Amino acid sequence: MNPQKVLNRKRERRHARVRKVVVGLPERPRLCVKRSLKHIYCQIVEDLRGVTLCAASTLSPQLRGKLAQTGNVAAAKEVGKLIAELAKAKGIRKVVFDRASYKFHGRVKALADAAREGGLEF
Repeated sequence: MNPQKVLNRKRERRHARVRKVVVGLPERPRLCVKRSLKHIYCQIVEDLRGVTLCAASTLSPQLRGKLAQTGNVAAAKEVGKLIAELAKAKGIRKVVFDRASYKFHGRVKALADAAREGGLEF
C-alpha cells in the first residue's frame, strides 16, 4: 500500500480517538487546532449547536504583517495569545483542548501554553 495512505489512515484513526473523548459544551467549548507546514489555525467551537465562537490563525488580519515566518513556534505563540484575547472578549474563560491528531509538542504545545498565559483554562 502507498506509504502516504498508511500515514493518513493512522492520522485519521488518532483524530477519531481524540474526538471520541473531547466534546465542546456551552459551558466549556472546544479549542481545536489545525497545523500545516506553513500556517497554524485554531478555533473555539461549541459542538452542541455546531457554532464557531471565535477563530485565529497566522492568516488573521491582526497577525498578518506582524510575523516574519508563519510555520514556527513563535508564530504559534502569537496565535495562542490572539485566541485567548478573542475568547476573553466573548466571555469565554474555560475550554477543553483538542489537539486533533497531533502530538502535544512543538507548535501545538506553544499555542496551548500561550493561550493559558492569555487567561484560558484547560
